[in-house]
Amino acid sequence: MSINHYENFPVASVLCPPALRPAVAAIYWYARTADDLADEGDAAPAQRLEALSAYREDLHATVTGAAPSSRWQHVFNPLKIAIERHSLPLALLEDLLSAFEQDVHQNTYADRTELLAYCRRSANPVGRLLLHLYGVQGALQWRQSDDICTSLQLINFWQDLSVDTVRGRAYIPLADCARHGVALTSLLSREDAPSTRALVADVTGWAKDLMLTGAPLVHALPGRAGWELRLVVQGGLRIVEKIERLRYGSLQTRPRLRWYDVPVVLWRALRMKATVPSSLREARP
Repeated sequence: MSINHYENFPVASVLCPPALRPAVAAIYWYARTADDLADEGDAAPAQRLEALSAYREDLHATVTGAAPSSRWQHVFNPLKIAIERHSLPLALLEDLLSAFEQDVHQNTYADRTELLAYCRRSANPVGRLLLHLYGVQGALQWRQSDDICTSLQLINFWQDLSVDTVRGRAYIPLADCARHGVALTSLLSREDAPSTRALVADVTGWAKDLMLTGAPLVHALPGRAGWELRLVVQGGLRIVEKIERLRYGSLQTRPRLRWYDVPVVLWRALRMKATVPSSLREARP
């Protein structure tokens, strides 16, 4: 999973409630560091898994009140305070590690169900941990948060197609590839063809629908948290728009947000209404 996914995380933002900033930052660095262990540098897979196993041991030590190793004290000392102060659910922190371990050895996904199962552990815990901090516990809000987080993960995948495929990773489900007549080899070689663009259009639409389905959550979160989430949602949708403007050519060109996108994202965040298109209210990929 690309670490860019965590750039959507509201770390110490002026919109993040001051009392929650240390906990939000602690969760961010916990996830970001584990992601780096799984995905960055030149370490062999066995070394990555060994490091993640040691990281898990430090997590368990932190939760049980034992002293973690000195290797990641900058991560686990603040996380310990956040866990004690906010009773953060261990299962969500464990899910993130499970996804990072999976990233070390799995480069393709059979179908959308399998990819969603990955997103459930790689992305959705982030949103649920934040909801926990904000005291939002409703089943509807959890589901909307999952939709937003999964959408952000998928959008990041489709944004990074030109990067991930060079590294031998293909997050577009193989079932979708087969349905559009795109061979895995064509995807990994970044072949530009009408069929590959149609494939990218299909999965991008899937991610966009998920985002629009979860977007009403922005009106359920209190104060600054709701405004923070508006910016995250609109930032994700802006990337979708850029993929669309490339005529779904993100397999060749990586779209990115620029300084001039900021006013657009801000304006759209201000104008978000407490509604979702009726065609999407019952849609569940």
